[in-house]
Amino acid sequence: MKKYFAVTVLATILLTSCSVLQQAGQIANIVNCKFKLQSVQQLTLAGVNVQNIKKVSDLTIIDGAKLAAAVATSQFPLTFTLNTEVSNPNASAARMAKFDWILLIDDIEMTHGTVNNAYNIPASGTTVIPMQMSIDLKKALSGKSADAIINFGLNLAGAGNEPTRFTLKVQPTITVGSYALTYPGYISVTSKYGS
Repeated sequence: MKKYFAVTVLATILLTSCSVLQQAGQIANIVNCKFKLQSVQQLTLAGVNVQNIKKVSDLTIIDGAKLAAAVATSQFPLTFTLNTEVSNPNASAARMAKFDWILLIDDIEMTHGTVNNAYNIPASGTTVIPMQMSIDLKKALSGKSADAIINFGLNLAGAGNEPTRFTLKVQPTITVGSYALTYPGYISVTSKYGS
């Protein structure tokens, strides 16, 4: 896929004016960039900060009651910041105009979206992209019991016996002049967090 994308970029460069050649060189470097899930921060479950919860007994009585009450409602919100690191091994800067993404947690598709901000990744450098995530676990885990939903949410914070596997699928888009070129397919990045 990388070769196809590089050929598409080259064809687009040939169709554009010389004034965008430098821009095209910088943004074409995104093909060689490496994506990595750096960290999960500000993890809250139904408004309860569960970032440092290692076991269910670490919850206060009030927080436990909030979680139990939230399960009885129509929504059970999970929010967090997923920090994605992009490393550029190239000798010149790389540029993404935007990227589409899909988030899976333990192989269950949770949510998807688009980051519409442009990012420059310096030559031989890294850039961290904070992504705000908001998931309704009741919807994402439709058909699961209340206990299963709470346990899933707490396991994300490390309260379970197994680490939680986050997979982010990223599809970058670059621009050359006025042309937008989207990477053909998704780049998958997986990391484990927790126990």
